[in-house]
Amino acid sequence: MVAFNHSIIRAAVWNLAGFSRPGRPVGISGRSQKAANQAEGLALLDAEFVTLVEVSPASYIETLVAKLAEYGVEYSHTLLPQQSGNIHIGFLHKPGIEVTNPRFIPGSEGDYARGRQAFAVDVKVGKLKAIVIGVHLKSGRDRDEQKMRDSQCRVIGEYIAEVHRTPGTKRRAIFLMGDFNMIPGQDVSNFHHLGGDDTMDFVSSWDLQDRFSHILEKGRANLLDGFAVSRNYSTDYIKGSLRLFPMHWTMDMGREKFRRNVSDHLPFVASFRIY
Repeated sequence: MVAFNHSIIRAAVWNLAGFSRPGRPVGISGRSQKAANQAEGLALLDAEFVTLVEVSPASYIETLVAKLAEYGVEYSHTLLPQQSGNIHIGFLHKPGIEVTNPRFIPGSEGDYARGRQAFAVDVKVGKLKAIVIGVHLKSGRDRDEQKMRDSQCRVIGEYIAEVHRTPGTKRRAIFLMGDFNMIPGQDVSNFHHLGGDDTMDFVSSWDLQDRFSHILEKGRANLLDGFAVSRNYSTDYIKGSLRLFPMHWTMDMGREKFRRNVSDHLPFVASFRIY
């Protein structure tokens, strides 16, 4: 095992916008300019652990790993193909970070029959032991979509509660991140079921109150992506460290050009102590 000689680890989450309409080619071509742009953006982000949403096709994560190597950035990857649909959740992690036990959370698609299941892994680096859960919840702003997210959030929230009731894992930190498709202050029931009895601290709702992560066609933006840590046993989160990474600025692009040529989401990145 390669030694990880740092005092902190930076964990990021990014939606790659790999969704494609029926009748169109699946996902993002590895030969496309978009793929090259995304690899450059990830190289600039340079986080030690990255949760990727809307990986499509599943093999695209391998394409990104290969392209990142051209920048001198080495990553391993962990991904299990979703049982439904063509968009997946995956993880990138640098040498020295132990990632094991990849699994889906059973039933976490909720009432959305073709929905994505939450994807979890065990992570160990330094003295930090955590369960990282990547999610991509049902999109949509109408009441029916909110109820579908409720059904997904209940299952994930109960899974987290069960982890903290189980000997051997009850003291494990839990990091929950991904495309929540939830807006703080609006989707109250979704946050309630996902956080369950103050189980999770939705740090993105607090640290990023005046920021946005999702860029709409109309030019408006909102905070659909989320980052949460369990209130118990997650003292490793460095308070106030969660930041929206302005990838469009680092790549010298306006917001609309970035939406068109890279992704319609911007990444988050947070820091955790490992000592």
